[in-house]
Amino acid sequence: MAVVQTTDLRKSYGMIDALRGVTMSVEPGQIFGLLGQNGAGKSTMVKILLGIVRKTAGEAFLLGYPAGTTEIRTKVGYLPEDHQFPAYHTAFTLMDFYGQLYGMPREDRRKRIFEALDIVGLRKRMDTKVKTYSKGMKQRLGIAQSFFHDPDVIFLDEPTDGVDPVGRKEIRDLLITLKGEGRTIFVNSHLLGEVEMISDRVAIMHQGQLVRQGTVEDLTRRANRYSFGLAPGQVFPVKDVEQLGFKVEKVDDYYEVEMPPGQSADVIQDLLQSKELKLRHFAEVKETLENVFMKLVEGANTDGKRAVRVARPVARRGGDN
Repeated sequence: MAVVQTTDLRKSYGMIDALRGVTMSVEPGQIFGLLGQNGAGKSTMVKILLGIVRKTAGEAFLLGYPAGTTEIRTKVGYLPEDHQFPAYHTAFTLMDFYGQLYGMPREDRRKRIFEALDIVGLRKRMDTKVKTYSKGMKQRLGIAQSFFHDPDVIFLDEPTDGVDPVGRKEIRDLLITLKGEGRTIFVNSHLLGEVEMISDRVAIMHQGQLVRQGTVEDLTRRANRYSFGLAPGQVFPVKDVEQLGFKVEKVDDYYEVEMPPGQSADVIQDLLQSKELKLRHFAEVKETLENVFMKLVEGANTDGKRAVRVARPVARRGGDN
């Protein structure tokens, strides 16, 4: 059973269409990233799933129940964007307060406080007032309250926004830890690089619509495109490769060859061997998620710059020959 399931989901605010027919599915045990610019409809989507906002049309289910069903709220954790904690609380008293809201017995919540703050790395600062915390510490505390009651699914809205690089890595590591415990994590973000590093699946939203969804690998792979580099002083046989029917493009010090679907790169390696050229670099070409996003949402390379590429090394035959 899917944790999140929507079909043709729509939400309008007067003349403004915040969601325009969104259909998506999130499976258990995944980190799912919903990407988009500010105003794309990401937060509206989450608020409908949580029952904070009512849908205009379509269907939305959370943990198999219609979105907004009261009975499942104890199975859901939520960290909203720009959350604010009372400054006079310490981490301990704040978590104790949330435990009371969840209806947890005193002994259970006190034990759970130590466990949760250990997980997010705040136990040593649990008696320090929240007003003294950095942005990263507040975000980690917010994540702690989102999983404090042992939910099945956790919704995080921009969890690393405004956090320094060290804090972002700590939060990424924390989300991977939570996933390892079997939880499903739904992350809203406009920080594509962050989501790319941890997500199992992503969906890209633009102006209330999903324009692409799939695994990061699927979205960033350039179909049958490989990068080749030869030993210093040797010249790549561009014309010979083109005569084989393949497209060739020079990128920095390497040559990228785009091949037809189902065609192996072995034919290029065989050509190089027949010409006694030494292959020093061979990699499958990938694009960054950010570049994919730009192409889908804003159009490719509107500033005239070359697309960003990432070459992923792959095994090659025949050593250096």
